[in-house]
Amino acid sequence: MGNVVDLGHGVRAAVTERAGGVSTAPYDSLNMGLGSGDEREAVLANRRTAAAGLGFDADRVVWMNQVHSCDVLVADAPGGVGTCDAVVTTRPDLVLGSLAADCLPVLAADGEAGVLGAAHSGRLGTAGGVAVRLVEEMVRQGARLDRISVFLGPTICGSCYEVPAEMQAETARLAPEAASTTRQGTTGVDMLAAVTAQLRGAGIGRLEADGRCTLESPELFSHRRGAPTGRFASFVWRS
Repeated sequence: MGNVVDLGHGVRAAVTERAGGVSTAPYDSLNMGLGSGDEREAVLANRRTAAAGLGFDADRVVWMNQVHSCDVLVADAPGGVGTCDAVVTTRPDLVLGSLAADCLPVLAADGEAGVLGAAHSGRLGTAGGVAVRLVEEMVRQGARLDRISVFLGPTICGSCYEVPAEMQAETARLAPEAASTTRQGTTGVDMLAAVTAQLRGAGIGRLEADGRCTLESPELFSHRRGAPTGRFASFVWRS
């Protein structure tokens, strides 16, 4: 299991890794993604293992049907919240989950107000500002901007995420900081840089990043490194 991060007022965030599950290749082994092509029972067993390791019940988790949108939903019950790429809750017993295998997980909390948020920011979500949409909904639910802490999970870095020049230009038109140059000298996208700039611009002062590149970190799933593959989960919850 990955490191647990303290977001203040009893709120925790964590990212799972590949090891410790029951899934077989190419999903080996702690695959958390039901939509990955893996056996359903294996994924559900992995989710129970991860939850137990982090100290909460798997039945408390809220999962999104992620589609690379900028839509935000409010969860008032565990289980599937619906089709969205960001979710907010004010219920103290719920755990919010976000799945990824190169995209950027965003975990946020105003622990004092009891408002939690999680998002999945892929290239399209990053361009559309899904992380800022998440924060805006948190404020509508009672969070205060100056109290929100954000943890950004691992993601493919701007030196590895090569995209065609037109795709980079399309992304950078909406998120200028996303434009990067890869190690090969080709056009790339840096989702971490873009989302960091967006959140800073929105007024978020407390911002921490995992910093690992999924493609370069064999302990994490990476779609670019080898598809089909599993998904790691990023969680935010009140302990």
